[in-house]
Amino acid sequence: MRIGPYLIDPPVVLAPMAGVTDKPFRLLCKRLGAGLAVSEMTTADPRLWHTRKSLQRMDHDGEPEPVSVQIAGYDPTMLAEAARFNVANGAQLIDINMGCPAKKVCNVWSGSALLQDEPLVARIVKAVVDAVEVPVTLKIRTGWNRDNRNALNIARIAEDAGIAALAVHGRTRADKYEGEAEYDTIAAVKAAVRIPVLANGDVCSPQQAKHVLDVTGADAVMVGRGAQGRPWIFREIAHYLATGELLPEPTPAEVATILLGHLDQLYAFYGEQQGVRIARKHLGWYAKDRPENAAFRQVANRAETAAEQRRLTRDYFAALGDASALAA
Repeated sequence: MRIGPYLIDPPVVLAPMAGVTDKPFRLLCKRLGAGLAVSEMTTADPRLWHTRKSLQRMDHDGEPEPVSVQIAGYDPTMLAEAARFNVANGAQLIDINMGCPAKKVCNVWSGSALLQDEPLVARIVKAVVDAVEVPVTLKIRTGWNRDNRNALNIARIAEDAGIAALAVHGRTRADKYEGEAEYDTIAAVKAAVRIPVLANGDVCSPQQAKHVLDVTGADAVMVGRGAQGRPWIFREIAHYLATGELLPEPTPAEVATILLGHLDQLYAFYGEQQGVRIARKHLGWYAKDRPENAAFRQVANRAETAAEQRRLTRDYFAALGDASALAA
């Protein structure tokens, strides 16, 4: 799949997720096979651009290209300025958020709330596309609710305005993350436009990724929650799409190596105190499929220092097997 001058290979993309797709996680997912990793959303409000959180979200130093930054807001002029600001700070792709279902986002008429106002959508996408020289992408849901599915209209508006690629989460805003993704709507969108379409929703295994591509005709799959605690899912999907074969599950020792490296990146990026706190949710995700998860999460969440958190993590995975591989 190509977005502007950039070849996205493999066509397996990390979805933007607030509080998740920070720089350490993007770098990890890219290293483990993601063809593209989109940043967590950055605000279009210039008053917040220089806060600690925003500056961390805008840190792309050393990130493999293309660097994709998602912006969120409701005002076309403000979003256009935010796009220019992020391009000046290293963004090579700008993604507009019209998919987030969170109340605090929709209540300020941003994210998927925008799908209720098609003329405003048209003004926003045109303003952002006209503001920057880099490709602009758009992430949407299938509509506001099941009685108001308008993904086809939005897709045509986006294409007419010059949007370079469109990601569609196969749920309405009202569905949030409940129920099954509606791939038929994504297929209809793909059939209606000529720009690349990324299919998002319930992509949690290599087999599901292939099924989604087959039934939607999409150019790529976008993986969100399926990557939480399983960042190696990208190489698994890429390998399966290329060969039809499943990679073996990583051993506890391999998982430990990946996780301990992730922890070190979090400590380095955020500082020890904040890094330890942020690491807790990742530790829970890494352990979620294991029966010892509840006990491990309880212990790991008590750790107050990086050294203690690291030690508890090593001990946990050593107990699961392959202890000798963790001696280094």
